Amino acid sequence: MRIARFIGGLLTGLIALVLAAALFVYWFDFATSMAAAAGIGALGYVFLWMAFGLNLLLWTVVGLLRLAEGGARGALRRGSRGRQPRADPGGRERERLLVGAAGAGGGTALSESGAGTGPADADTVETAASDGAAAVQDPETATIAVIIPAHNEEPVIGSAISSALGLFNRWDIYVVSDSSRDATAEIAARTGVNVLELLTNRGKAGAIEAVIEEFSLTENYDGVLILDADTELDAGYVEGAKRQLADPGVAAVAGFVVSEWKPRERNVVGRIISAYRDRLYFMLQYLMRFGQTWKRTNVAFIVPGFASVYRSRALREITVNPPGLVIEDFNMTFEVHRKRLGRVSMRPDTKAYSQDPFTFRDYRKQVGRWTLGFWQTVRRHGVWPSFFWLALALYILEVVLVSFLFLITVAIAVFVLVGTFGGDVVAGLPFFTEGFTAVTAFLPLTALAIGLLVPDYMLTCVMTVVRRRPSYLLYGLFFFPIRIVDAYLSLRMIPKAWTAKSDGRWSSPTRVANKDRK
Repeated sequence: MRIARFIGGLLTGLIALVLAAALFVYWFDFATSMAAAAGIGALGYVFLWMAFGLNLLLWTVVGLLRLAEGGARGALRRGSRGRQPRADPGGRERERLLVGAAGAGGGTALSESGAGTGPADADTVETAASDGAAAVQDPETATIAVIIPAHNEEPVIGSAISSALGLFNRWDIYVVSDSSRDATAEIAARTGVNVLELLTNRGKAGAIEAVIEEFSLTENYDGVLILDADTELDAGYVEGAKRQLADPGVAAVAGFVVSEWKPRERNVVGRIISAYRDRLYFMLQYLMRFGQTWKRTNVAFIVPGFASVYRSRALREITVNPPGLVIEDFNMTFEVHRKRLGRVSMRPDTKAYSQDPFTFRDYRKQVGRWTLGFWQTVRRHGVWPSFFWLALALYILEVVLVSFLFLITVAIAVFVLVGTFGGDVVAGLPFFTEGFTAVTAFLPLTALAIGLLVPDYMLTCVMTVVRRRPSYLLYGLFFFPIRIVDAYLSLRMIPKAWTAKSDGRWSSPTRVANKDRK
């Protein structure tokens, strides 16, 4: 059976790879021919590459540079391991001490060869100041508190706590039930972890703020992990987070989100949403945020609130729950950059598994909250001179422009479809025939279909190979409506961010009890 699955997966991967290559060649040839025929020259190529995202391409290149630097420094470290330390004039070996950073958990001293730093890439351990003073904290001695804010999370809270208990002591886990109307608090209490129950609904940010203050977490721990109630930590999460926190310049470690793939527990719509999210997360994290979190760039605009760690001395300076925001994670990340609290670190060794929406309605509501929260954060913080804002401005420009052009193109495609198949019913409408003739002369239905559908499906074929999931070839045919919703919400939430009043209270989606991951 395993051999059959291996062969089947290999054949599917080859088919998907060949299909992706064939679609790219066909799309590029068709698109460049159309651009040449329209006489738009070099500008046409810019719009072609916008089909994949200029920001995605830019930060992919930066991410490759980060990998190259990490590989070079790793080779140098391996080459220096065989060298013996020089003896001092008195015949005794010198011992260089790496003194812990000031602040929470910063008093540990390690010998240069001491245990605790572990294997790492170029971003793991860096000098903290330009004056040459090395400051490295022992990852093994760093203490981390786990906060699990929850509101009516009875189906999933047990799995989240169980996941945390596999990596932390129970007295280091703090569940805050934000005025839950179900058994969330009771389930948490039975596990023996710390439980704080709020009688007034404060929202996620308010719940986080309350539990930090109640237990003085930033005073008693080196770092604080914020874990969503529908999220489970990977076995290597803590080791990876502590390894990144060994660099005293790191203010926050962004969790690496992985969509739970449980097709047997979902209907067709739920599977399409989960597959779409898996593709989106892969592209954003590997091809975009990996480059944005390089120590030489540090422009990541989101430390996702599902499973991320903040250093306590940075968290003390962050306004966790300002008024008027629907979500907290964008704001907390902007605060790190605005107040120059340190850099955001992200590596794939801090994986956590998140539950995606099961219904299209919940998906729309969730994306709407996320998008509104982003624009509200931009409104709250405004613009300040920084490399962070330069990168953010490029991202905002592309999101707005691409979303607008995408929706306009979809509207034109619908118009052409109606004219093509509507027959005499629409032909008699005033000015319809003239408009249809003018539009199809420049953008025929074939061009619209290829321009909208082919680039998107190419990415799905690539993800089929990467994730080794043949079903993506089928589900990918239905991603297009989700992209329309994403584009619409990206634009719809801009004016709402300046007009709507948000209190940050929960909007609980449908939850399903977690079983073993597949």
